[in-house]
Order: sequence, then C-alpha cells, then structure tokens
Amino acid sequence: MLLQDKQAGTLVKILDVDILIDPSRNDVPGRIQDGQEEQDPEEFSKQNLEFPSGEALPLCWLDADYKLKGG
Repeated sequence: MLLQDKQAGTLVKILDVDILIDPSRNDVPGRIQDGQEEQDPEEFSKQNLEFPSGEALPLCWLDADYKLKGG
C-alpha cells in the first residue's frame, strides 16, 4: 500500500498493513519511494501520513478510543 508523507509529499510504501490499521501503534514501517533504488526501511508516524489523494487516514487506525470520543 502506498501512502503520502504530508510534509514532504513523498510516497511511502507501507511494509506492514497490520501495523498500519492497529490503532495502538503510532508508527508504521515503510520505504520512501524515491528514485530507482530501493530505500532503507524507516519508521513513519501515522499522524504524518495520508492517502495519495490527500484524504486523511481513518480515525479507527489512529485512535483505539475513537468510539468513546464520538467517532
């Protein structure tokens, strides 16, 4: 799955979708998609990621208590 870094605008290939959708995890492993060579894996804050369309990640992926907050 590809997401976009909100600040840099670069695409990030998510390496573990299970971690991405786990609201108890704040960071997700990924690789910046830049150039022809595979980049080293890094940890990305889910708060700094969005879909390439500019749409935010679902709140249920970010906050385990989203239902208690009226989500």
